Amino acid sequence: MKETISIQKISKRYGNKVVLNDIDLSIKEGSIYGFIGPSGAGKTTLVKMIVGMDKPDRGAVHVLNEEVPNLRLLQEIGYMAQSDALYAELTGKENLTFFASLYKLKKAEIKERIAYTANLVNLTEHLSKKVLAYSGGMKRRLSLAIALIQNPQILILDEPTVGIDPELRFSIWKELIRLKEQEGKTIIVTTHVMDEAEKCDYIAMVRDGAIITSGTPQELKEQYKASNFDEVFLSAGRKK
Repeated sequence: MKETISIQKISKRYGNKVVLNDIDLSIKEGSIYGFIGPSGAGKTTLVKMIVGMDKPDRGAVHVLNEEVPNLRLLQEIGYMAQSDALYAELTGKENLTFFASLYKLKKAEIKERIAYTANLVNLTEHLSKKVLAYSGGMKRRLSLAIALIQNPQILILDEPTVGIDPELRFSIWKELIRLKEQEGKTIIVTTHVMDEAEKCDYIAMVRDGAIITSGTPQELKEQYKASNFDEVFLSAGRKK
């Protein structure tokens, strides 16, 4: 598998606080890569660097062999932020149509992508409602649909299943695995949910702005002699 994302010794500081410290990482095409760690560990800053929303003080990030930030790459990257960035006075469908219009999609493609993404996140029946009437979970689902709207090659999802019921969470993960296996998409997920971490092909555990351990879920369980990922999380944190 070829390299989709290359992170080369990036560091970032806000004032006196070191947010990322000398991060080195390679992410392969057609894989699901998970970032796990406590709140404030640096996961969100790291994914923002990959999207190009923030720049490192030192080091470089390359996506599809191009250094970010890079406006041309936005067609290939779908990003779901931790905070929903939606137009509350517009309907769900109007939000999807607006974000789809930002990409190089034909009218027929836009219609097809809206139908696909809305169905995936179980919002088809609610598309005509204004977003201000949506629950928190519905807003998260709409944000996920928007991240997928242009059929990107790379999906970056920051806590995508927070506030989503278990049944829908299962179907979303089923689709993420299908996108990886059948369409070769590269997917990055940040999560606090340990059973979601085990669904990833590779895991990087982030703490205090550094990657303290990484590997496949099975490798990490063997390394820390753990029977489940909760034990991995606790053991790695103690050995930092």
